[in-house]
Amino acid sequence: MQASSIPVRETGGQLPAYAWPGGYPLFYLDNHGSVLCADCATDTLDDEYSAELVACDINYEEPLMYCDQCDKHIEPAYGDD
Repeated sequence: MQASSIPVRETGGQLPAYAWPGGYPLFYLDNHGSVLCADCATDTLDDEYSAELVACDINYEEPLMYCDQCDKHIEPAYGDD
């Protein structure tokens, strides 16, 4: 996996949950190796005592990806429903 840099916050201050264009679901990684949903990644940016976000990528095919903080399912772009 080749992760990209952290995207710019959307209007309202939230990190995007989906890539544009395409609408592919995004996940974030912190410097402890935790997988985060967009909401928890935004909270991490807002908390000066949290881990640092280091990457963002699209979940193309991993059906069992969950946020390590809130346990929210990060659905894959492709694969079985």
